[in-house]
Amino acid sequence: MISLAPGTKVFLACSPIDLRAGFNGLAAKVQQIIGQNPFDSSLYIFRGKRGDYFKAIYWDGSGLWLLAKRLEKGRFVWPPIADGAMILTPAQMALLVEAMDWRRTVASPPPPRPMLV
Repeated sequence: MISLAPGTKVFLACSPIDLRAGFNGLAAKVQQIIGQNPFDSSLYIFRGKRGDYFKAIYWDGSGLWLLAKRLEKGRFVWPPIADGAMILTPAQMALLVEAMDWRRTVASPPPPRPMLV
């Protein structure tokens, strides 16, 4: 897994696309579907129709990264199919990439502070 710079925004396109697209095709989808500049150092994730495959595009300042992952079994947990995109936190993105249910993840409460007696 690559590490993203602090403050990197992660956008997830909510509707499936044809994932035969490469660098230029996904950069165009960023502009058309998400309405963002593909060269603004954000990570853009696109899903396939079956839900077991995704591609992502990321500009690191010197070039574009094209990332892809296909699950051998099961499917990724995706939001409901809709137009547009949603913003994920880096933690949600990490859970999505690991095929965990990122929607139900809740931070645990902080531990109680020790008290002097």
